[in-house]
Amino acid sequence: MINALRPLSAALLVLCAGFSASALAHNPMCECKAIDAEQIKCTGGFSDGSGAPGVTLDVIGYDETILVPGKLGADSSLTFKKPGAEFYVLFDAGPGHVVEIDQADIEAP
Repeated sequence: MINALRPLSAALLVLCAGFSASALAHNPMCECKAIDAEQIKCTGGFSDGSGAPGVTLDVIGYDETILVPGKLGADSSLTFKKPGAEFYVLFDAGPGHVVEIDQADIEAP
């Protein structure tokens, strides 16, 4: 009887593992808006509604130099002076949790 239950136990274990992984899944989110002609504010978080304080948010030039190194504050946001060079914003919460926002996609005030 015990040997007959082993395949069922294995199937239940795999099924439960699949449900727990999907329950824990959350996608990174980041939005940047121009406050005025000089300043940009980016806010980051996750699709489950959690914030992202302390997560790296760098402003990077098209030549891959870091123009503004940063981390999101306690309110999960970072405000920075708009660089003179072309740039993109990189929200990096770790492998699989990265968002890039090109300067062309940043909303005007």
